[in-house]
Amino acid sequence: MWYLCVFYHRLLDYRKPEFESLADLFGAFDDDPSSSHSLEWKLPQHHHPDSPFHSVNLPSEDIARNIANRSILVKGVYEIWGEGSSYEELKEAINSYPEDRKLPYLTSDSTFRIIVDSFGKAITFKDQTSRIQGMSYIPFKGRVDLRNPEHKFWLIETDDYESNNGLPPIVDKRIFFGREVGAADRKLLPTYQLKSRTYLGPTAMDAEVAFLMANQAQAMPGKLVYDPFVGTGSILVAAAHFGAMTMGADIDIRVVRDGRGPDCNVWSNFKQYGLQMPVSLLRADNNLPPWRPGLKEIFDAIICDPPYGVRAGGRKSGGRKLLKGAVDPYTVPDNLRSGHIPSTAAYSLAECVHDLLDLAAKMLVTGGRLVYFYPVLRDNNDTLDVDFPKHPCFKLVASCEQILSYRYSRVLLTMVKIGAYTDEIEEAARVQHLEFRENHVKWMEEGNLHSAVFDPDFVGFDELDSKSGKDPKKKYRGKYV
Repeated sequence: MWYLCVFYHRLLDYRKPEFESLADLFGAFDDDPSSSHSLEWKLPQHHHPDSPFHSVNLPSEDIARNIANRSILVKGVYEIWGEGSSYEELKEAINSYPEDRKLPYLTSDSTFRIIVDSFGKAITFKDQTSRIQGMSYIPFKGRVDLRNPEHKFWLIETDDYESNNGLPPIVDKRIFFGREVGAADRKLLPTYQLKSRTYLGPTAMDAEVAFLMANQAQAMPGKLVYDPFVGTGSILVAAAHFGAMTMGADIDIRVVRDGRGPDCNVWSNFKQYGLQMPVSLLRADNNLPPWRPGLKEIFDAIICDPPYGVRAGGRKSGGRKLLKGAVDPYTVPDNLRSGHIPSTAAYSLAECVHDLLDLAAKMLVTGGRLVYFYPVLRDNNDTLDVDFPKHPCFKLVASCEQILSYRYSRVLLTMVKIGAYTDEIEEAARVQHLEFRENHVKWMEEGNLHSAVFDPDFVGFDELDSKSGKDPKKKYRGKYV
């Protein structure tokens, strides 16, 4: 059945991938396992592809409700009774909607409420009241309940603006009327906002993005989620909120063991929200994983934000002298181990991503998901044409760009494990990594990403456009949020 999905106008690239990930989680593709695990979408008439209004075909109302109630970027999912470019067209469409679909929600023993909403303009309270009274041709027999109605009906208008006012262009007015099937709980974000978090670090993940990552990874009760760059635990907090068991690791023992004291550490973040504590927090190096040989396929999802050198650089065990062979490996004396902090060396992004993919290929169950951020420098095109890291064990199912500046952005990659890890796969992945490292990310290893972000003398693509006299393309809010 077709439903109207109304998104919040932000993080535009994340909206459909999050929705489809949750659709897969709640069984939308169970009847057709051979499907591509993508939904059928339609745009309303005269709407831009970045419009928050999309029609989507879903197998059942229960699946639509579950998706809407859990999603971060879905404002609501509605069963549309009618739509039109004027209130006369809307009335005609509602009257022609099948009676057997309407009557169960118009009975005398039910309660209801009509809510007026808009996109691209504001509607005064007086006009809202007038519009609600104009819907009197619908034979509601129940009682109005503004606080806790059984059924919510929405009257939604889009403005017919044509000028660039910061929103996706709409060339014709459109009015929708429908029954709410499900809606997001946006109270979740103020509850978990970073400014009220007990323990924070300089790279703590924003709560909204952390929940999006958890949805992409399909975190749920009974699943074990791992973050190899756990830091202050922001991503695992989001996964734990959805009921998943969590486990994390970080190379900095001061973060995972000490924090800022007994009441200000990673554990206290979970305690603050009454969440299940992590199974374990390890001091571990992504370059030298601590897992015993032969241990495979124990995690259902790996979610992380690898260090790529913009706000914090990656580190691995060893130290410069040890890695160069200037000193031999040594054993820390027993009397010094309790306070010992191992020496570390720089850890390039290419090496970090290769180790991450190798870890995920070994430790994820088949069908498990790897969700991580990957940085890119932007050119002067709106389309993103980037060769992302690949691995024979994984299939890339979603790439969602978050534009952080005109110079660079980060892309959330969601990969699904499709095959078992073998010695042949390991060798093929090593060759693939060497080719990728040689042709695609050498500039990152040389520190150009940091220069592109922070160096005022760096000639970015936007500066080149301004010098060449080209008119910059019109942008609108949401693409850069």
